[in-house]
This record gives sequence, C-alpha cells and structure tokens, in this order.
Amino acid sequence: MRKEIIVEANVNDAEEITSLTKISKAFWGYDDEQIKKWEKDLTITKEYIIKNEVYKMTSDDIIKGYYSYIEKEGSVVELDNIFLHPSSIGKGYGSVLMNDFLKKIQESNFEKVRLYAEPKAEKFYIKFGFKTVGKIESSIPNRFLPVMELAIK
Repeated sequence: MRKEIIVEANVNDAEEITSLTKISKAFWGYDDEQIKKWEKDLTITKEYIIKNEVYKMTSDDIIKGYYSYIEKEGSVVELDNIFLHPSSIGKGYGSVLMNDFLKKIQESNFEKVRLYAEPKAEKFYIKFGFKTVGKIESSIPNRFLPVMELAIK
C-alpha cells in the first residue's frame, strides 16, 4: 500500500519541482508558447527553496505535488504555489496539501493568508474558506487573477 507523505523540500528537488510545475500549469490548457513565456515564474530554483517554505508530497519517492509560501509584512503569509502532477489531480491530493499548509499556518503567528489564484482553481480555494477580495492583471493582457484571502485568527 502506498502512503503519501509531506516533508520539507530540499535544494536537490528544484529540478523535479520545476518540471512538475510546468506540467501542472499546462494541464489547465495553456500551450507550450505560454508556458515558455512563464518560464521564470514557473521555475523553482535552489535559492527559492532555501529562502522560502517549500513542502513536497511524495509517494514511492516520487513528488506528486507541492506547496510553497512566503512570509510577508506583518502577520500575512502568501501561498505562492500549490501544484499537483496531472495524474494526481481530482483524487483529493490538493485537499491534502491545502490542509497541511493550513495546519502549519494555524500553528504560527500569521493572521491572514493571501494568494493570487489560477482563475480555473478559484472554486478550490473557496472550499477552504478563501474569499475573493480583488483581482490583479496577469502577464497575459486582459487576463486577471483573483486575489483571495483567508483570515486565520
């Protein structure tokens, strides 16, 4: 029986996490040209892993998904990434990752989580109590990302 575990990522995971990020983003219908335009945004570097909190979900030593967050000003934390390999989408693993993230945050001094959602994933975040508080234009003209927040305390 396979068991998924969530542990802190290390710098040796950067390449595999970057590959997963690009494959996952493409799952939402973005073509290769758009993925190439987002190359910088979709690359998880060793430096990023050192500087931020990055947690991976593995099964049989294969990364199935991950999330990362950035401590912002005051008591705000930004959920920067949450991605699953396409073969893991729709199987409850996204909820496993989100619940792990929220548990870590609730044990901290943060009062609010902010994120800039993939528009096609907005409903996923709403299930966890996030509220859309605005929108911000993405790097694609006339495409807007929902700005979502969740009060922790």
